[in-house]
Amino acid sequence: MPQIISIVNQKGGVGKTTTAINLAAALAEEGKFVLLVDLDPQGNATSGLGIKHQELEKGLYHTISGQARLHDIVLNTGHAGLRVAPATPDLAGASVELVNMEGRENKLADALSEVAHAYDYIIIDCPPSLGLLTLNGLIAATHVLIPVQAEYYALEGLGQLLKTIDLVRESLKPDLKVLGAVLTMYDPRNSLSGEVMNELYKFFPNNIFRSVIPRTVRLAEAPSFGQSIFHYDNGGKAAKAYERLARELLGAFE
Repeated sequence: MPQIISIVNQKGGVGKTTTAINLAAALAEEGKFVLLVDLDPQGNATSGLGIKHQELEKGLYHTISGQARLHDIVLNTGHAGLRVAPATPDLAGASVELVNMEGRENKLADALSEVAHAYDYIIIDCPPSLGLLTLNGLIAATHVLIPVQAEYYALEGLGQLLKTIDLVRESLKPDLKVLGAVLTMYDPRNSLSGEVMNELYKFFPNNIFRSVIPRTVRLAEAPSFGQSIFHYDNGGKAAKAYERLARELLGAFE
């Protein structure tokens, strides 16, 4: 069975989707078979890999609502070994529809169980909220990875997120593990970045990835071209950082 990693932070703009795309691509570059699940109604993980989600007839919404099987909506990407379960605009209504569904918190887990055997890693890009879609992402996962922006306000709400994860473990998914935090948008010239790193250790004393994702223009530009950083700027600092993160993550599972 694959390792299923939900990338979660209820705060927007922390590099969550950027990390989902580029970690998935980096794992594929390492020779792994990877499925990227776009659970965010904004569909940025889908468009960030060059897929026009507004033009798709079916996506993850249709799987969660029982209208399509997951393997029927999965698409290839420009990376060998990396496929994506795309989001479409319909996914925005899924949270409302899920409320009245039986077993609503397990819809994604049920869908993934049909295809899990085909992948080494499944990366879930959760929406920036702690609603039903994110709950589905947590219950479907074996592990949680939390991107944290290297800025002052980034630590706000982190305690609430960890409390939510604890509640999920207590009542729904006792074996859910927190892989830890990865620092994003890091600028070594900014003393605040170092302060945020020090504060992070209070939340994750033993679970901070050594690989730090830098703030770069090329990393910010890549999604607008529908490319991972490995296709847009393969020799750059950001690509090397995500390569290190992928190898560090692989090492954690050895």
